[in-house]
Amino acid sequence: MTTVEPIRSIENVKKLEHYLEQKNPRDLLLLTIGINCGLRISDIVALNVGDVQNKTHIQIIEKKTGKYKKFPINAKLKPMFDEFTKGKHSGEALFKTRFHNRMDRFTAYRIIKTACRLAGLTEKVGTHTMRKTFGYHHYKKYKYIAMLQKIFNHCSSTITLRYIGIEQEQIDESYTNFIL
Repeated sequence: MTTVEPIRSIENVKKLEHYLEQKNPRDLLLLTIGINCGLRISDIVALNVGDVQNKTHIQIIEKKTGKYKKFPINAKLKPMFDEFTKGKHSGEALFKTRFHNRMDRFTAYRIIKTACRLAGLTEKVGTHTMRKTFGYHHYKKYKYIAMLQKIFNHCSSTITLRYIGIEQEQIDESYTNFIL
């Protein structure tokens, strides 16, 4: 299995958002949830309209861990959810294919992989890129590894740092800035 990278550049995140904005509101929402909530793709595609419609928080049982997770819907996602769920029933899948089936993680992978390539991103990407992008930028903004560790349900901060690519980035930076 190939390890994917977070999108470290805000400029590249914006480039990807702009590309998806022109292409498909569903795909833009998929990315926006991924990079703003840090959920695994299996949890994103499992969302129903009723999980987000007229809500202030998202509440789920994580597929992988079986743990309960609750977090607020941020100001960027709220209007997107309002628009995207307008006229839809609460029991419907939030993300559907063009054949009106629930989107699966393989379809989500193709969407993200293709969008990144067509937007000109060079990182090794997949659906987990969204979760890692959330983690990377959350850490860069707050420098609060214990909180991020809890959000990700990791057992140690070392795992969280390595997961989001900070550990290698810090090693590279120390080498680059160390000159005798």
